Amino acid sequence: MDNILELQGVCKSYKDFALKNVSFSLPRGYIMGFIGQNGSGKTTTVRSILNMADIDSGTISVFGLDSVSDSRAIKERTGVVFDSLCFAEHLNIKEIESQLKGFYKGWDSEEFSRRVGSFGLPLKKKVGSFSKGMKMKLMAAAALSHKAELLILDEPTSGLDPVARDELLDILSEYIQDENRGVLFSTHITADVERIADYVTVMRNGSVWFTGTKDDLLEKYIIIKGGEEDVTDDIRKSSIGFHMYKNGFDALVDTEHLPKLPRSVGYEKASLDEILIYIAKEDKHE
Repeated sequence: MDNILELQGVCKSYKDFALKNVSFSLPRGYIMGFIGQNGSGKTTTVRSILNMADIDSGTISVFGLDSVSDSRAIKERTGVVFDSLCFAEHLNIKEIESQLKGFYKGWDSEEFSRRVGSFGLPLKKKVGSFSKGMKMKLMAAAALSHKAELLILDEPTSGLDPVARDELLDILSEYIQDENRGVLFSTHITADVERIADYVTVMRNGSVWFTGTKDDLLEKYIIIKGGEEDVTDDIRKSSIGFHMYKNGFDALVDTEHLPKLPRSVGYEKASLDEILIYIAKEDKHE
């Protein structure tokens, strides 16, 4: 399978945080949800992919090109949407386009005009006065107007109302119909990932906790619940985010431990949101 994005053993250290041996890949034609609690390393990883942060070791390949030595060629083929506006707020849309089209050989003014029109964005109004949803739509319009093969989105739906979030997810679903493209979608809103992602990478404390298909992740973990009398050493050792309360306990476990559980212990499938919650409980306990 042809990968549009590959990270191998990426490390990046700061005074109070570090990426540790981050490795994952995104095949062409798919959307990857990139999730984890705040401070888990999502934004640092995105900045590293975009060559906005100098990695200490490891390799990052985009379109089969090196993220450092081929950075300019990669950016020509990559569209980026951040969680805040990255354009000069005192300019209007036409003025912003006049600046952008000089940076991209493949800039398509007709496509940009069509996107802006379909989003209902005012051409003469200063973009700094746009709502959060309008700003996200403007960045999406720009990202989609220079024939980008890879979209990278860092918390784009944060702070958006449900209608604006739904519209942005529809845009991504439309975009990925071209199987030569790919999307890396970093977010803490797991409902968005469950709706549109094919693959998921979960970050935890600067490392990859899981990477693979969304279905594999959701089939791999379950939430178990039982009474105080059901607690065994095996359950405690195999549990993630084990929580004891007055009348019993609950925890997240890998389904490989299911045959070892007492019959009195109940279980249910875990959602992405619940998986992140139990990981956070584990980190707090540690």
